[in-house]
Amino acid sequence: MKLKKLVISLIGLALIIGVKACGPSPDDDVPAGVVVSTVEHPEWSINANIYEVNTRQYTAEGTFEAFEEHLDRLADMGVDILWFMPIQPIGEKERKGTLGSYYSIRDYTAANPEFGTLEDFKRVVDGAHDRGMYVILDWVANHTAWDHYWTETNPEYYETDEDGNFFPPIEDWSDVIQLDYENPDLRDAMIQEMRFWIEEIGIDGFRCDVADYVPTDFWIRARAELEEIKPIYLLAEAETPELHEHAFESGYGWRFHHIMNDVAAGEKTVEAMDEYFFVDAAGGFPYGSYKMYFITNHDENSWAGTVFDRLGDGKEAFAVLTATIPGTILIYSGQEAGLDHMLEFFEKDEIDWSDIRYEDFYRTLLNLKSDNEALWNGEFGGDMHRVTTSHDEQVFAFTREKNDDKVFVLLNLSDQPLEVELMGAIYQGTYTELFSGDQYVLADEEVKELEPWAYKVFVK
Repeated sequence: MKLKKLVISLIGLALIIGVKACGPSPDDDVPAGVVVSTVEHPEWSINANIYEVNTRQYTAEGTFEAFEEHLDRLADMGVDILWFMPIQPIGEKERKGTLGSYYSIRDYTAANPEFGTLEDFKRVVDGAHDRGMYVILDWVANHTAWDHYWTETNPEYYETDEDGNFFPPIEDWSDVIQLDYENPDLRDAMIQEMRFWIEEIGIDGFRCDVADYVPTDFWIRARAELEEIKPIYLLAEAETPELHEHAFESGYGWRFHHIMNDVAAGEKTVEAMDEYFFVDAAGGFPYGSYKMYFITNHDENSWAGTVFDRLGDGKEAFAVLTATIPGTILIYSGQEAGLDHMLEFFEKDEIDWSDIRYEDFYRTLLNLKSDNEALWNGEFGGDMHRVTTSHDEQVFAFTREKNDDKVFVLLNLSDQPLEVELMGAIYQGTYTELFSGDQYVLADEEVKELEPWAYKVFVK
């Protein structure tokens, strides 16, 4: 092992040992042997949702100033955290398409002139804060553009091949080149670049691109140093449990996302969801961490298809599911407007805001998650308990309860009408159905008629 790699590993180990154990302590609710996150979540994150902002495609202008006009609407819809896709200048060398990828960054501490100035973005951040929202910035720590100034000033920050040439992390990412995290000076520089956005612009954290491509001990150190400035929120684009022991609040629920797609397509039944939650324990994330669930995001929309393509008539039922299972929910730009086409990634392709037809639907879900303690994130919410029904291959039913709050969620995840008998006692009680406002007294051996892709959320 190279000496510098050994030194970095020892530093990382020391940081892990020295992290303040400020997460929940194991108790009767945490089975023996379960890893407990030590991450100290910002108080404002415990019931927060996330909204992904694609600045380029959000408006005709594609600017921060034009996006600012949407802040009141998003705050009214109940959005808590605005995640901005990368807003820095995009590399020109080896650029893909006309405008290039947001993830090919030429300068970490500047703004893409396509979007506006740093002052424009700071005004958006301040405006979000004024409305009770928070802002996290997409951070691309694994690689830079070929023409990032570091290639001239600090070429030692990059990995090189046997001929001394820079190279992409993977072949398809031809517009970027791999950074070298065995170099401690790179680590120092990267954390300094991150500090700029918190200290000078006032953001509240980062969504970290391909977080599991970067050494975990770097993220542990980064969090510790950034939290000296203010409480921060870190979202990992990864589904790697170890990232959440000491570094990240939240990570992607990719596997469950694909299960939902498969159930919608008729390729799997609800039994796959039961296995995910009750056998595999949602992938073994540390107790106290948040998993982020979604029916779409920028990658899925641009490369895999719209929610109409993948989920069809079940798109609302699956949205309800992502908002009520343990974890936090993500909404992507235009999702509330029924975004029904795959946005171009390297070109201008404006979202159509002429009919924001699902805004009330998402407002209802986001307000429930914010107000009902049973649905709060991580250990702050209630455990999920499966309700047995007469159609357990098509119907996903569960309760969550915390203190005086309780929800009972009943979903027909099939294209067939069903007469569903509910079994057991845990669902029983007096409720208000979330979307209709109707009152229900649910008793023993209750039978419900469910239309295809029907969703009912009973709130107590």
